[in-house]
Amino acid sequence: MIRPMTTSFPTLSQFANCQLGSDTEPYEIVRIVSNKTLVVRRMASELDPTWKRDFIPGGFAGHTANNESQRWIITPDPNGEEIRIRLGKRGWRSSRGWAFFLSETPRKFHDFNF
Repeated sequence: MIRPMTTSFPTLSQFANCQLGSDTEPYEIVRIVSNKTLVVRRMASELDPTWKRDFIPGGFAGHTANNESQRWIITPDPNGEEIRIRLGKRGWRSSRGWAFFLSETPRKFHDFNF
């Protein structure tokens, strides 16, 4: 079956969060190239100084008990790396194979337990 070509662009979120293993990095969408190609730019992020790690020593390297409650300060970075991501059968991906998920909010997560 032949599907008609669509010329409309998708309704997009403002951000694309990159899932790298158990970590997540925030990117902002800076340009729509086509309905299947976006240009995204990495955002600056720093750990919120009010959040303190609840580190429990022991085992191989210890454990962060409050890992899921971490907070980050995320800001646009005009000098951040820009990359193209494309929509394919497996979702939004970069040429490096990184998976991106479109979102209304930027998200940063660093797995201190890995």
